[in-house]
Amino acid sequence: MDIQLKTADFNKTIETNKNVVLDFYADWCGPCQTLLPIVNKLAAELQDNVVIKKVNVDQDRELAAQFNVRSIPTLVFFNEGKVIDRHSGLLTETGLREKINQMPTV
Repeated sequence: MDIQLKTADFNKTIETNKNVVLDFYADWCGPCQTLLPIVNKLAAELQDNVVIKKVNVDQDRELAAQFNVRSIPTLVFFNEGKVIDRHSGLLTETGLREKINQMPTV
């Protein structure tokens, strides 16, 4: 399951899905790599309720700048196209699951 999001696909993803979580990361970032298996697991497990995508800040600088991502990992939570929450830094699986469960109708 490919959960990589490119800038060109951003608008369609946000507009066609009620709940979306974007994980801004970089390949060289240790905490990002620690979070990666959790993001992949929840993306597959919760795909009926929320779309979880990764955004590489080195490859998609424009999108990272649009959301003022200054540190990574940064998770941005969307509901109906609007940012409703964000978290910078490492999260446990339980912590991320709780944030997703707080999203409307998840």
